[in-house]
Amino acid sequence: MRVMIMIFNRVVAHLVNASPPSQAPRQNSRKPRAKGAKMASNTTSKTLVEIFQPAKRLKTLASPVIAKSSISSSLCKASPNGAAVGGPQLEPLSALTPEQKARIDINKYFARSRRNLRICTERIEKCRGEGSRFVKLEDLLVEETWMEALPGEFQKPYAMNLCRFLEGELQGRAPIYPPQHLVFNALNSTPFDRVKAVIIGQDPYHGPGQAMGLAFSVPEGIKVPSSLVNIFKELKEDMGCSIPSHGNLERWAIQGVLLLNTVLTVRNHQANSHAKKGWEQFTDAIIRMISQKKLGIVFLLWGNSAQEKSRLIDESKHHILRAAHPSGLSANRGFFGCRHFSKTNEILERMGLAPVDWQL
Repeated sequence: MRVMIMIFNRVVAHLVNASPPSQAPRQNSRKPRAKGAKMASNTTSKTLVEIFQPAKRLKTLASPVIAKSSISSSLCKASPNGAAVGGPQLEPLSALTPEQKARIDINKYFARSRRNLRICTERIEKCRGEGSRFVKLEDLLVEETWMEALPGEFQKPYAMNLCRFLEGELQGRAPIYPPQHLVFNALNSTPFDRVKAVIIGQDPYHGPGQAMGLAFSVPEGIKVPSSLVNIFKELKEDMGCSIPSHGNLERWAIQGVLLLNTVLTVRNHQANSHAKKGWEQFTDAIIRMISQKKLGIVFLLWGNSAQEKSRLIDESKHHILRAAHPSGLSANRGFFGCRHFSKTNEILERMGLAPVDWQL
């Protein structure tokens, strides 16, 4: 009986990981266990302790704590409802300043203008690769919003006659300006649904490298014409803008200022050489369509030729600002002091629209 009690106590001691009770005398007469048997017993008891007492025997390793903010900043950004949204770190539009929003908007439409220019250039190169120097006018107008606004315009008899005239001009010796890919630059740079102001010019500059398809504008690196110099002078007096070192007005165009000449091509050094060939009908259709389909557009009409186009504009729906032409001959007779740039922005802001950033 005593032997059984002693065996029971030893088993309990192993299970609770305690030494055998001191009151239980060791029997010296007992034969020692074989070495292999002792190892097996220890292994067995250790396994039992680990199974029955994991909380006491195992030490939990602390896992690294990943802060919620660190996840948001590295891989995703929390959405307004608290859910994580994967993707690059972007500030919500509501957190941007008006200036940041304006820059994003300008960059977006600048890229769209460049895309249209690239497509137009590719069409011309393809046509030349097929042995033709002339590209159909409708293929030079890439901006989809204008194609939708002017359905069937290129199929009208006057437009077909204009195409034939230009094809003959391009086969002649005299250079034609602007280059073909810039003929519709005003429309390809200012989508129809983005137009909020219109500046009307006459025919393009007729010197080499000057015309770029935007009224009054010249590429960077080209001497600024006198009319544009006067425009910049008035802009400085009116808005406080610094006078730029170049005459590229593309920044105005992509903000929604349609810089439209009434005639879109010209022969080298021959002013008005492409007048009364069909361009006036085409640009009249553009002005008329803007008047009919849009509301609250500001028209800046400088000089008698531009002011004659007021007959196409519904003044009950739109705003017309009239002044003398900014040329050196007439700028002092009503252009200087007209304050058309600040007046345009005042009108746009009253309608809840973003003002034009006139600074180049």
